[in-house]
Amino acid sequence: MTARRAFLTGAVTCLAVALAAPLNGCGQRREADTGTVQERSVRSGGRTRTYLVHVPESYDGSRPYPLVVGFHGHGGQGANQRKMSGMDAVADREGFIVAYPDGVDRGWNDGRGINEGVDDVSFTRDLVSEIESEYRIDPKMIYATGISNGGFMSFRLACDAPDLVAGIAPVAALMSVPLEQSNTSTVPVSVLLINGTDDPLVPWDGGEIGGRLGGRGEAISTGATIDYWVALDGCSTTPAVTELPDGDPGDGTTVTQSSYTGGLEGTAVTLCAVNGGGHTWPGGPQYLPKRIIGLVSRDFVASEYIWEFFKNHPRP
Repeated sequence: MTARRAFLTGAVTCLAVALAAPLNGCGQRREADTGTVQERSVRSGGRTRTYLVHVPESYDGSRPYPLVVGFHGHGGQGANQRKMSGMDAVADREGFIVAYPDGVDRGWNDGRGINEGVDDVSFTRDLVSEIESEYRIDPKMIYATGISNGGFMSFRLACDAPDLVAGIAPVAALMSVPLEQSNTSTVPVSVLLINGTDDPLVPWDGGEIGGRLGGRGEAISTGATIDYWVALDGCSTTPAVTELPDGDPGDGTTVTQSSYTGGLEGTAVTLCAVNGGGHTWPGGPQYLPKRIIGLVSRDFVASEYIWEFFKNHPRP
């Protein structure tokens, strides 16, 4: 493998940034555990798995807090997802806990043949249970989001653990062909999908994932992914379409929102089409050159947008 190809392989889906995090042991919550990010671990599937957890200073145990799990892209770690998303600031302002797990070998078994033999669905259940043992978590408001491999993992949770998550918000991801073909769940889950129309790695129209490198499996199209969840959730097939304000006319993107409502158990499906957008987190960093990942939209902040969707779609 050439040095350039090795670089591109690692760059396909993640921000490769070293980020130090304080280490604290597991156990009962201490007051010092709020307002900072703690590195934790949990045993799952015969492995010691690690994650970061951020608890707002406002948390005092007097009421249950929602929980958002943010999955990093392939090649990254929880620290990368934390930095890319900026979700801590939203959690502090809105009052929810956010966890950033680390994948084995920096990846997730999302059903496409990555990390086969690693049960990341059970790991997510174990992670949530561990957090619930320390903090009051609202079981009706547990959600998952993530970019690329992390977004595909969010889709897998909606299929394989629909009792756990009330909603998911994949970014730069789609339903993979194997997952679409194997899913037998009929449990409704709210879905917000944020995809760039010019994503060079996860193509808007589906097909082979990974751009020039390939080898990342196949996915159904953005439209087919939305149709799949609209049908499963029993939403109206006629969306309310809105053009979001072009907050940064110079970023090369615009945003079209299509909302499908009226789903079973209060679920909804929303597509946020970032016209001209790439394999990126809107409002986040241009973590690799545009020629590799495309454009970052500055018209909205994905983490704020995601939380607005989540908080309006709890379990009944």
